[in-house]
Amino acid sequence: MMKHLEETLIDSKQIARGKWIKITHDTVNLPDGTTAFREYIKHSGAVAIIAITKDKQIVLEYQYRHPVNKVMLEIPAGKLEPDEDPLNAAKRELQEETGYNSGSWLELGSCFPCIGYSNEQITYYLAENLIAGIPNLDEGEFLETTLMDIDKCFDLAYSGKITDGKTLAGLMLYQGYLSGKLKY
Repeated sequence: MMKHLEETLIDSKQIARGKWIKITHDTVNLPDGTTAFREYIKHSGAVAIIAITKDKQIVLEYQYRHPVNKVMLEIPAGKLEPDEDPLNAAKRELQEETGYNSGSWLELGSCFPCIGYSNEQITYYLAENLIAGIPNLDEGEFLETTLMDIDKCFDLAYSGKITDGKTLAGLMLYQGYLSGKLKY
């Protein structure tokens, strides 16, 4: 549809590799025929969960995030393992981080949170009718789970007190679901 804006890959080199990400340096041909360089993070993908209890409270987490040097308020989320089905990852992450399980899952959509420097794609799920359990955090993972009235959660997002991008995107998708505007 917008082919005239596309870039053509000339060369691609991995310049660094971590446990979860790869940094890639690409040479591309631009629409005007000139060349440019693109450096970005290749990411395995992630899932995020809007988890709603029977009494309509949302499950949130406080977790320290080193890149921003802050404890952030977020929805449960996690990275995909290689070749992992996103729904299975969502079920795993919800249980590991919060202890909750659910028999009611609905995919809300997906987003690319950092298109300027990463190919990460987050798939969002709604989990309802939660059953409480015991969290099983990964080694080195520290977080605190909290329940919050969904309207209060929206108020915190609108007032700039929730600033995590994946959480804001997830709340937007959930709001679309509640209003009936989200199309499947």
